[in-house]
Amino acid sequence: MGQTSKPTPHPTPLDDDPLDCLRLIRSRRVGAVTWHRLVGDHGSVAGALAALPDIARAAGVENYAPCPAEVARHELAAGRAAGARLICFGAPDYPELLAELPDAPPVLWVLGDAGHLSRPMVAMVGARNASSLGLRMARRLAEGLGQAGIITASGLARGIDAEVHRATLEAGTVAVLAGGVDVPYPEENAGLYADLRAKGCVLSEQPMGMQPQARHFPLRNRIISGLARAVVVVEAAVRSGSLLTARAALDQGREVLAVPGHPFDARAGGCNQLIRDGATLVRGPADVLEALDIPARDAVLPQRVGAAPALAIPMPAAGPPPMPLADHAALHAQILARLGPSPLAEDQLIRDLSLPPAAVTAGLVTLELEGRVLRAAGGMVARAE
Repeated sequence: MGQTSKPTPHPTPLDDDPLDCLRLIRSRRVGAVTWHRLVGDHGSVAGALAALPDIARAAGVENYAPCPAEVARHELAAGRAAGARLICFGAPDYPELLAELPDAPPVLWVLGDAGHLSRPMVAMVGARNASSLGLRMARRLAEGLGQAGIITASGLARGIDAEVHRATLEAGTVAVLAGGVDVPYPEENAGLYADLRAKGCVLSEQPMGMQPQARHFPLRNRIISGLARAVVVVEAAVRSGSLLTARAALDQGREVLAVPGHPFDARAGGCNQLIRDGATLVRGPADVLEALDIPARDAVLPQRVGAAPALAIPMPAAGPPPMPLADHAALHAQILARLGPSPLAEDQLIRDLSLPPAAVTAGLVTLELEGRVLRAAGGMVARAE
């Protein structure tokens, strides 16, 4: 279940100034996809920054200026004061799987052990109002994966996420935040957040001090799934953030696995739907290891938490190169022109546009992350007005 993820559309920029990387991504109307397109079109972050005012003027935006250098310097100083580390796209320690995504975060703020980001990882997500059985299952799966030398990734939410982090604090776990890396959320998990800073890893693409907002959570979800080779959904309602993470995983070419539940339990509805649609059914850690082609008998805990385990996880194959920035913008315009406030079936939209399904699907995901497209049940999409 899933499709091949696309590589980033430009050579890996190893020599760009972190200040320039921050300035470009913090500039108005520049998101992750646009950042990569601009760098690809202009050969470097500095070149993209220099060209940005002219690009904006050509698009009808007058008096446009990139993010001032002083603003970026202030963010760098705030990161240093919090003990955080900035990892820019293209750096040797930038997560390898995450770097393959067309919307890979240009910058990551990291607290704790950044070495976790280079180890094999599985994302685990689920309901905030998890059942006792769901919490027990999450702990069992997380502990089994930890014993196999696999890092867990989740979102520090209450319920399943928090249980996963607690179960793998010693073996290794990564928490991806929707707000700034220095902003514990929710407040009830402040103690766990402190433990993660000391023993695990906390990361975010948002500016330091940013309070999480609703629009940040889909962006966070695509990082959780992008870091990992597979996503395991333990408990999830049909309409939930966990299902958004599973959808992001499918778009990224990741394996999606789900724990089945009772048909009468709404918290199992999303998992049962995923399994019906082709996700791998999970009964225990061995099912996850099998999906990753790691024999359970070979699963051993590394001698020390910081060491990289001798596990080879298959990498997704590279897909065709993505469209140039101008074509990308044109596709978004075509999609938005076809959509209105009344939901339309996604397959009907693809037929109406007469474009490759993969291109339309990728465009919809980007527009959804930008808050310009809304999804409804039954594969329906609408324009956000």
